[in-house]
Amino acid sequence: MSDDGKLSDEAILQELEVLGEIAVAHKAPGSPLATHCETINGQQYDVFSNVPHNLGELYDLSLEQADETFLVYQQERYSFKQTHDMARRLARVLQDNYAITKGDSVAVCARNSPEWCIAYMATTLLGAIVVPMNSWWQSAELEYGLKDSGSKLVFVDEARFQQLSTCKQALDIAIVLIKPQINTDLPEFYSLLRNVEPLSNAEVAAQNIMPEDSASIMYTSGSTGMAKGVLSSHRNIINALYTWKFVKEIGEIFRPELVEENPEYQPAILANVPLFHVTGSHAQFLASFSYLRKFVMMYKWNTEQALELIERERISVFHGVPTMTWEIMHSSKFDSTDVSSLRAVQSGGAPRPPGHLALMLQKFPEVAIPGLGYGLTETNAIGAIITGKIYAAKPDSTGRPTAPVTSVQIVDEQDNVLEAGDVGEICIRGPTIMQGYWNQPEATAEVLKNGWFYSGDIGKLDNLGFLIILDRAKDIVIRGGENIGCAEVEYAISEHPAVSEVSVYGIPDERLGEVPCATVMLKKDHSVQSQDLQEYLKTRIASFKIPMRLFFQHEQLPRIAAGKIAKKQLRQQAIEQLQTADPQASE
Repeated sequence: MSDDGKLSDEAILQELEVLGEIAVAHKAPGSPLATHCETINGQQYDVFSNVPHNLGELYDLSLEQADETFLVYQQERYSFKQTHDMARRLARVLQDNYAITKGDSVAVCARNSPEWCIAYMATTLLGAIVVPMNSWWQSAELEYGLKDSGSKLVFVDEARFQQLSTCKQALDIAIVLIKPQINTDLPEFYSLLRNVEPLSNAEVAAQNIMPEDSASIMYTSGSTGMAKGVLSSHRNIINALYTWKFVKEIGEIFRPELVEENPEYQPAILANVPLFHVTGSHAQFLASFSYLRKFVMMYKWNTEQALELIERERISVFHGVPTMTWEIMHSSKFDSTDVSSLRAVQSGGAPRPPGHLALMLQKFPEVAIPGLGYGLTETNAIGAIITGKIYAAKPDSTGRPTAPVTSVQIVDEQDNVLEAGDVGEICIRGPTIMQGYWNQPEATAEVLKNGWFYSGDIGKLDNLGFLIILDRAKDIVIRGGENIGCAEVEYAISEHPAVSEVSVYGIPDERLGEVPCATVMLKKDHSVQSQDLQEYLKTRIASFKIPMRLFFQHEQLPRIAAGKIAKKQLRQQAIEQLQTADPQASE
């Protein structure tokens, strides 16, 4: 232990050795979380042996506590059994009414709701491919996603239905509405379930869903053009869920004093991030089947409501982007809220500033273990993880490769594996890595090489094997956990008649981590106000992608030697300008 109370490297090494011994025993043959080597698409991976073969088998686990509360949303409460029953009834509707079969794509485009969860379950029960769509997308983005995925049907809430109104005539797709408030001839979600028998066990088994069958397409913003569809198999997702379960269990063996001993205690998680993200769909929703955990949904993020739900529903896991933890700690209601039920305060999707962690250790109960995870949509959110005292000692790290089936290495531009301390591209290997980008073999080949996923993130492994992320090779901004492809925003801005060229980049933000900004070269004799350009963009891209600050000039944007726009230089200029002058003066 160092003078400041943090674990020294020697103490961390000792803890890692003990944890390693526990992990080896926990994955040994005969253990519930045993692993074995499997050849998948010509590559060998360690995979979990005694886990569900597909998502349908995962859902069946919930019947072990059939009458316990599962889905909670506003005034609605559904048990595990009720949820399981509705999902199987909806699966029959999809099969009989809409001819959905194995391999078909079915989209879900809505805010968090029980219907979202049931639609996800029903689709994957049939071996169809579920397509969770970004509910913040605008009409053109939704049209692109539905066409690109080849979805035959979409579950949509009213707000997203209005977004589709301008393009639905161009889409050959069936639509099912979720809780509509409008008069329409389109079928409503619950009306389809009335007087329908759920699929039997034999009918579900007859779908013959294998581990390598495709399960989901999740869209992720990348460095070029429109979002890419990340195609994942049932095995990819199941191995991600049981990776988290493995880490949780070895942590509880290592620190049994932190395990809740109250037999009446039901674990509960606050679903505070969108379900169309892997954090929401995997780490929060799907993982709740293996933990038999209550899943308490928020329609959208609200700090005060989150605190209310933590107290009322006795939430044990608070898991969202770092911004959310920061906001509830700064809420005027934090000190008057009972947060004693919390056992974990975790985050993913974006880096957490070390100052956030220091405040967390002061504000939350000692049993509320802080944690941070690193993963991507392409890895089904698996990569590295760090928790507890080790996290407090290494707040600049995102942890060690997530045990027991994931590996991480750092490579240079020639794909040479680098030594500890050397900086290069972060590569991840394991059974949670996607099958590939939907209908984009060239893009897939660029990032999947010999079983390794090339993340585009730049970092290093320290002498103890902890991953430290330093930069991103991909041209993206992560705003409060939302990936924003700079190229997509640049394309949208460049369509404005006054714009000659543009560069979009991220600048630091205390609450959101970073926010998008842009430097715009205007055409000769043209001018535009920031507010007008932002309004122009609202009809073209989702609001979270719109630059919060715009800097205008008539001179050509600076270049690097290769002729590309000097984005890093523009970013630094913007940061300095915002720090030293009235930001409005730049507009």
